[in-house]
Amino acid sequence: MKDNNVFYDASRITVLEGLEAVRKRPGMYIGGTGLDGLYQLFKEILDNAIDESLAGYCNKIMATILQDGAIAIEDNGRGIPVDIHPKTGKSALETVLTYLHAGGKFGDGGYRVSGGLHGVGLTVTNALSEYMTVDVFRDGKHYSIGLNRGKVTKEFRVLGDTDQRGTRVTFLPDKEIFENTYWDYKKIVTMIRQKAFLVGGLRFVLRDERMTNPYDYEFYYEGGVRSYVSYMMQNENVLSDIFYVKTQQENTEVEIGFAYGEKYDTNILCFANLVINPEGGTHLNGFKSAIVKVINEYAREKEFLKEKDENLIADDVLEGINAVISVKLENPQFEGQTKIKLNNTEVATHVRSVIQEHFKDWLNENPKIAKLIVDKCIFSYKARKAAKAARDSIVRKSILESGGLPGKLADCTSRNPEECELFLVEGDSAGGSAKQGRDRFTQAVLPLRGKPINTEKHRIDKVLANDILKDLVQALGCGIGELFDINKLRYHKIIILADADVDGSHIQTLLMTFFYRHLRPIIEKGFLYIAQPPLYRLTIGKSEYIYVKDDAEKEKVIAELSQKNKKVTQIQRFKGLGEMNPQQLLETTMDKNTRILKQVTINDAEEADRVFEMLMGLEVAPRKRFIQMYAKLANLDV
Repeated sequence: MKDNNVFYDASRITVLEGLEAVRKRPGMYIGGTGLDGLYQLFKEILDNAIDESLAGYCNKIMATILQDGAIAIEDNGRGIPVDIHPKTGKSALETVLTYLHAGGKFGDGGYRVSGGLHGVGLTVTNALSEYMTVDVFRDGKHYSIGLNRGKVTKEFRVLGDTDQRGTRVTFLPDKEIFENTYWDYKKIVTMIRQKAFLVGGLRFVLRDERMTNPYDYEFYYEGGVRSYVSYMMQNENVLSDIFYVKTQQENTEVEIGFAYGEKYDTNILCFANLVINPEGGTHLNGFKSAIVKVINEYAREKEFLKEKDENLIADDVLEGINAVISVKLENPQFEGQTKIKLNNTEVATHVRSVIQEHFKDWLNENPKIAKLIVDKCIFSYKARKAAKAARDSIVRKSILESGGLPGKLADCTSRNPEECELFLVEGDSAGGSAKQGRDRFTQAVLPLRGKPINTEKHRIDKVLANDILKDLVQALGCGIGELFDINKLRYHKIIILADADVDGSHIQTLLMTFFYRHLRPIIEKGFLYIAQPPLYRLTIGKSEYIYVKDDAEKEKVIAELSQKNKKVTQIQRFKGLGEMNPQQLLETTMDKNTRILKQVTINDAEEADRVFEMLMGLEVAPRKRFIQMYAKLANLDV
C-alpha cells in the first residue's frame, strides 16, 4: 500500500462550477428522491473510499450505521487534501464539499481510475444531508469540518495530533428531500459485498449501531470476480468450471468470470470502475458478440454443428450463464448521471479481443466441459424454436392479431390503461364475487382455477403451454419474450388477489415468479400489486363490524375493544375469498377508498434473482437449508 502524498495536494483539485441547483433538482444528480436516490448517496461516498484503494493507498473501509440514522464511511487512504486551494482561497476539503465538480477526478494527478459520480458525489451528498461531518487524518493531524444542508456550520479546524490516516465522512440524509431515510441493513450488506467481490484483497467492515448487540461484519475476497461468480452459482447445479481472465488491453483493465448452470435464465452483471451498469453498455456488447463467435467457431470445428445447421445466436449461447464483466478505464463515458450504461466504444473492442483470445484457448484445453457447454447451447437453440412457435400461436392469434380475450376474463369498459385494474383472483367462486362487486368501468377480473406452473423450472415453451399463464398473457395484451411491448399493456394496476392462507401465498409466489422472470418491466414500472384480504370479520354489538388481517391483529383489536367496554359478539373466519359475498369483497379488497395494496418492487435485482433461484429453482439443497433455518418462524395455517 502506497503512502506517498507528494503528488496529491490542493493543486490537484480542479473547480468547474458552483452548487446551488442540487437541492432544487436532486433527481438530476442522484436519479430521484426515492430509495434509489437515498442509496445513491451511500454509493457515492463508498465509491470515493474505494477509489483510494484503486489508486493503491487504502486496504480497509469501515461503514457504520449510527443510531440516529446517519451513516459513517471511513477509509485508511491518504485523506482529502486540506491545504489552501489556489482558486477558491479555502481549504481543499471545504472546496470539494461546497463546489460542484470540484475534486481529484478532474485534471491530472488525482485518480487514474475512479468510480465516483463525475467528481460531484461528495458535494451532492453534502447538499442533500441534514448534516455532514468530515474528518481527515493526514500528515499527523486530525482535521474536521461540519455542514448542514450544504452550508458550513463548523469551520474547518485542527482537532489535534494523530498517527491515523484517511477520511471519515458522516452524513444524515435530509428528510426534507427524501421520502424515506431508513437504511435497510440487508441492502447495505448486499452493496458492500458486491464491492468486496470486485476489489479482491480490500477489506470491508460493516457495523449497525441500531442493533441491540452491534457486531462487525467483515467482507474480504481474494479471488475477486472469480469469487463473485462462485457466489452467484451457489444455489444451482453447476454445469461448467469457472472461466476467468484478468488482463490489460491498452489503457483498459478487463476482468471477466463466468460459468454455466443448468437453469434457463441469463445473469450477467456489468461494472465500469466498480460501478454497476444495470443496462450494460459497450462492455456487455463486446462480451456477447465474442462469446457467440467463439462458441459457433468451436462447434463448427468439432462438428457439433453441421453445415446445414443455423448458427447459434446470443439467446442460445447465454442461456444459463452467470457472468461478471468488470472493466477499469481512465475516462469512462456513461449514459445518465447514475451510470446506467457504459458508452465508451473502445471498450467493446477490448472485451471482444480478450474473450476471443482466452475463451477459445480455454475450450480447447477443457474438451469435456466444452462439449457440455455446446450441447446446452444447441439444446437452447431447439427450445427457442419451439418457444417461438408457442408464442406465435398464443400471442399473435390472440391479442396481437384477432383481438381475442380469454373467455373467463370479465373486462372493464375503460380503454385507458392508466385507470384500468386487472384482478387475478384465486378460484372461480371468489372470481364470481369479484365480478359482481367490482367497478365495471375500471376493474377487470380474471379468475384463476388451480395453480400456475413454476416458471423457474421450465423454459418458456412449457410456460406458455400452461392454461392459466396462457390466459394471463392474452389478457395483459403486451405479449411475452421477443414480442413483449410494455406500451401495449392494457392495465397499469395488476392485482394478485389470493386467499390469506398457505395455498394463497404459494399462488402469489408462483405468479410473482412468472412476472419476475418473463414480464419484469411490469414490476419495474410499478404495475404489480398484492391485495391484502382480511382473515377475520369481527361483529361488535348487533350491527357494527370490523375486518382484521390476521390472528395478531385480531387479538390486539379484541383487547382494545374490551378496554372500551365494547363486546365482540361474533368472530367470522374466512377460509378463503370464496366465502366472501360481493359486498364483503368490495369493502375489503376492491374499494379504492378502503383496500390495502402492497406494491411489488425490485429494490435489488441481484438479491431478488438469488432468492427466486433458491426458493423456486431446480436445486433442492439450498431450499432445504432455508426451510431448516427458518422452520421455527413459520406461521402455518393447519
